[in-house]
Amino acid sequence: MLIRKTASLCPVCLKTIGAEIFERGGKVWIRKSCKKHGSFEDLYWGSYKMYKKASKYAYDGRGVKNPTNKKDAPNCPRDCGLCKMHKSHTALANIAVTNRCDLRCWYCFFYAEKAGYIYEPSLKQIRWMFRKLRSEKPIACNAVQLTGGEPCLRDDIIDIVRIARQEGIDHIQVNTSGIILAKNLHLAMKLRRAGVNTIYLSFDGTTARTNPKNHWEIAKALDNCRLAGLGVVLVPTIINTVNDHELGNIIRFGFNNIDVIRGVNFQPVSLVGRMPRKERNRFRITIPDVIKRIEKQTNREITEDDFYPVPSIIPFSKFIESMTGRAMYEMSAHFACGMATYVFKEEDAIIPITRFVDVEGFLKYLNTQTDEIKKGGNKYWTGVKLLYKLRSLIDKNKQPEGLNLNKIIYNAIVKHNYRALGEFHHKSMFIGMMHFQDLYNYDIERVKRCCIHYATPDKEMPIIPFCAFNVIPQWYRDKVQKKFGLTIKQWEEKTGKRLEDDFYIRKIRE
Repeated sequence: MLIRKTASLCPVCLKTIGAEIFERGGKVWIRKSCKKHGSFEDLYWGSYKMYKKASKYAYDGRGVKNPTNKKDAPNCPRDCGLCKMHKSHTALANIAVTNRCDLRCWYCFFYAEKAGYIYEPSLKQIRWMFRKLRSEKPIACNAVQLTGGEPCLRDDIIDIVRIARQEGIDHIQVNTSGIILAKNLHLAMKLRRAGVNTIYLSFDGTTARTNPKNHWEIAKALDNCRLAGLGVVLVPTIINTVNDHELGNIIRFGFNNIDVIRGVNFQPVSLVGRMPRKERNRFRITIPDVIKRIEKQTNREITEDDFYPVPSIIPFSKFIESMTGRAMYEMSAHFACGMATYVFKEEDAIIPITRFVDVEGFLKYLNTQTDEIKKGGNKYWTGVKLLYKLRSLIDKNKQPEGLNLNKIIYNAIVKHNYRALGEFHHKSMFIGMMHFQDLYNYDIERVKRCCIHYATPDKEMPIIPFCAFNVIPQWYRDKVQKKFGLTIKQWEEKTGKRLEDDFYIRKIRE
């Protein structure tokens, strides 16, 4: 059954071609055909039922009023920059501060040795990127992830964090394996004092077999983050037949360290590079597949009904916007990009937020009240009604002990006291997933709505959607980084360092 038509890319020649999203056997597939290189078909979403639920929350954001690419008829994704066709502002910006890394993970997007050059933008270039992000209208970006490579390899990482704060970035997270932080408590403390909010910690499983990259260092990395006051989000890359049996264990590990771990953000693997159909079938896993395994591996303590797509939170943004009269952050990603929920711990039990909150009823109520305000409704009276309505939307008898969600929500969205959200995050654990695309499942409608972008020092294309930047590296990532990079020999001569000295050699006692 045909669901919709879209546009995609040929995985071989990168020509823009038509594609169809269709249902077969209870799953969602994508198929496309290139006149020169033949037909391609791949799994898009592992459950049509979940796809239908997620699609109800589809939302097109307002984009940016000052796009960098000013072409009248831009070609997506060939003319990224951002362009006027893009439907989401930058909700989270990635800034690759280096492509050097101390590890060599086989599924990684890129690293210096493989690329053949070293990309490390200067502090001046990084400040320019922050300013470019902050200049987006009508909503300036204020959340940044410092990534790489391994960002902690930069000697001036603290200076980079300080510059981010100076330029008005409120939320700063560092994407890391945690190995350097495990060895350097002083660095963890300096990062926190400089302004880092979150450590985005790679973590692919609870055993040495499923997580060989940092299994032996995780405990010490978490201890140092505790001491430094840094919150942690675990980031497992999930690969079918490799670590997909570990989802429940990863969640339990998060709960056992909930004092420091704020969430788990699963990332179904993006199958970059040329890959035969047999290997794609072996490794491919989609968002619904991850959710189904979570349900099974948690003995249904967490179920598929507990998850909602990223744009489902738009009613919160719209309600606050109507109350304040100010443009608010919009998480207007495509509904197929990610799903999430919040869970709470009560003794040994996992309690999803849906067990005591009528989520869908709450979202519908916010939409109704937003419409009333737009028609001239009294904002004060709207706030009073919301406080009363929360009594029927939140079951106090079922919510975890010590949690007053009514008060947290009222303070956050009526009084605009966003510290209340901090209290919520400290009492809960986020469980989400974001499936970045590859050339086999590429849907240009998703690219147009991407809200996770890369900033670059290239004035011609300073802000690039994630699934253009990394999936078509010859157009964006590699082109930019090679332009602003140095050969390995040049870098070694300039710095007096050797690239091979970055490589982490683990010494394990027998």
